[in-house]
Amino acid sequence: MIHSLFLINSSGDIFLEKHWKSVVSRSVCDYFFEAQERATEAENVPPVIPTPHHYLLSVYRHKIFFVAVIQTEVPPLFVIEFLHRVVDTFQDYFGVCSEPVIKDNVVVVYEVLEEMLDNGFPLATESNILKELIKPPTILRTVVNTITGSTNVGDQLPTGQLSVVPWRRTGVKYTNNEAYFDVIEEIDAIIDKSGSTITAEIQGVIDACVKLTGMPDLTLSFMNPRLLDDVSFHPCVRFKRWESERILSFIPPDGNFRLLSYHVSAQNLVAIPVYVKHNISFRDSSSLGRFEITVGPKQTMGKAIEGVIVTSQMPKGVLNMSLTPSQGTHTFDPVTKMLSWDVGKINPQKLPSLKGTMSLQAGASKPDENPTINLQFKIQQLAISGLKVNRLDMYGEKYKPFKGIKYMTKAGKFQVRT
Repeated sequence: MIHSLFLINSSGDIFLEKHWKSVVSRSVCDYFFEAQERATEAENVPPVIPTPHHYLLSVYRHKIFFVAVIQTEVPPLFVIEFLHRVVDTFQDYFGVCSEPVIKDNVVVVYEVLEEMLDNGFPLATESNILKELIKPPTILRTVVNTITGSTNVGDQLPTGQLSVVPWRRTGVKYTNNEAYFDVIEEIDAIIDKSGSTITAEIQGVIDACVKLTGMPDLTLSFMNPRLLDDVSFHPCVRFKRWESERILSFIPPDGNFRLLSYHVSAQNLVAIPVYVKHNISFRDSSSLGRFEITVGPKQTMGKAIEGVIVTSQMPKGVLNMSLTPSQGTHTFDPVTKMLSWDVGKINPQKLPSLKGTMSLQAGASKPDENPTINLQFKIQQLAISGLKVNRLDMYGEKYKPFKGIKYMTKAGKFQVRT
C-alpha cells in the first residue's frame, strides 16, 4: 500500500524519507514540486497527484508537507487519515511537530514509523500502544542511550494489544483522576460586499485529556445533539448507542485523544460572530485611493473576540499605503502587496478601525476588482454552533474524578469580499 513517505519543508527541501517496501527515488517528488509551484498557497496544493507510475497523497501541517507514495489504487482518505495520525503522534511524542524537532529526534521518528506501518499497511496507530513499544524521548533517556548504545524500543509487548480495548493499556494508576474535554469549532465563511453570508460552515472537534485510574466507562451527553451531522468518532465510541440515544458511551484511551470531529453546514445554524464595515475606493484619474475598515462583534453571546488579525492582498497597482489604526499595529509590504493588521482584542465600546490612503501607480488603470479581506480570531468559552455538553458520567470505578469542559471558536478560512 504505502511504499514511501517524504517530509518536505516550505522551502521545498526533502529533509526526511522512509521506505517500507522498495526504495522509491526522490525524483518522484518533482511532480509534487510542479503542483506546488502552480498553487498560490501551500494549502491549495492538490491532496492527490497522479504520476505515470505512482500516486502522491499529501497533507500540509505545521509548515511541513507529509507526502505518501503509493503504487496501487487505494481509498485516498484512508492514506490521508493515516498521515494526519502520523503528525498527531509526532506532536504527542515531542510536544511540537516541526522540522528542527524531527531532525533532533530522527532515530525515534524512524522507530515510530516502523511500528506504525507493517509492510506498508497501518499496524499500531494508537498513541498508548506506540508509547509502550517506543518510549518517548527524555533528556535522561537520550544520555543513557548515547552512553550505552541502547534504543527507545520497549522490552515487552504492549498490554493493550492483547485486550478487547487495544486503545487503552492495563493497570493505569493516577493520584489525581481527571477528565478534560475541549470543544473547538472552526468557522469557514464567505461574506459578500453587503454583509450577507454567501457560504458558512463549521468544522468542530472534541479533544480529550483523560487521566483516570483503572478501566472507567464514560458517557457524555449533549443538550442539543441533533446539531451534529457528518460525525467521525474515535474507535472507542459505541456507535449503536449513539445512533439510538445520541449519547457518547466509551472506555477512553489513556491521555490525549480526539473523541470526535463533526461538521455543521446548515446555513441557519451558523452564526457569524464578526462583521467588517469597509470603504475601499480607487479613482480612475487620481493616483490616490481611499481605504477604511472597521471590525466589530456580532452574535457572540457577550463573549470577547481575541487575537484578531486582518490581512488583505492589495492589487498590483498599489505602490504604498499611509494608514492609521485606532488600535493594534499594521504592516504593508510594497513587494508582495500584503497588508496585515494585528488588532488584538475587540472592545465593543470602541470598535477598532484602520483608515488612510493608498498611493497608486501613475497612469495605471483602475483595478478590476476590490481586494478581499481575510480574518483570523478566537472566542473563548463559546461554541458558535450552540453545541453544549449536558453531563459527563463515569461507571465501573468507585472514585470521583475531576471533570472540566472548555469551549473555543476560531476562524478557519473567513473571507469578506469588498
